[in-house]
Amino acid sequence: MPTTRTTEPEALAAALVACASGDRRAFELVYDGLAPAAFGVAVGVLRDRDHAAEVTQEVMVEVWQTASRFDPAQGSARTWVVTLAHRRAVDRVRSEQARRTRDQRDLDRSVVASERDVVAEHVERLFEAAAVRDCLDTLTDTQRDAVVRAYYGGRTYREVAEDVGAALPTVKSRIRDGLIRLRDCLGVAS
Repeated sequence: MPTTRTTEPEALAAALVACASGDRRAFELVYDGLAPAAFGVAVGVLRDRDHAAEVTQEVMVEVWQTASRFDPAQGSARTWVVTLAHRRAVDRVRSEQARRTRDQRDLDRSVVASERDVVAEHVERLFEAAAVRDCLDTLTDTQRDAVVRAYYGGRTYREVAEDVGAALPTVKSRIRDGLIRLRDCLGVAS
């Protein structure tokens, strides 16, 4: 069935009044006659055709559901629908802006929190390094030398033994005893 499109103000007003009593055919006339105007206003406010199409659909559903609020004595059907579309589009802009603001605030908080975590971790590592240096000073010279060569120098026990000119079992004992003393000094549970 072909639709009849009208832009005549009186015909649109009469069709809108008929919508209030549930006349679906009248709504087809209203939709065909006023949806393009609602879409144009929505595009003008939103600058996004997809969002504008969504707003237009929402407005036209609202027109169908609230047609009884339309008063031809107050203004034209076109003005009423365009006003609804404008308000709805402005609400969408505000909603999107509020969402963006919320998202940015959440992002800013997470960045600040992660920066604080990075700073706290860095400070903690500095304190741990200072504690290890202090505890290294409690070792004998031979223990400290063997532990530093093995763990900070990346040397194997055999390489440490060759470097210091000591037997491998002796170096292993020095490193083991040194690590036990470090553990006790640092208060690390075994």
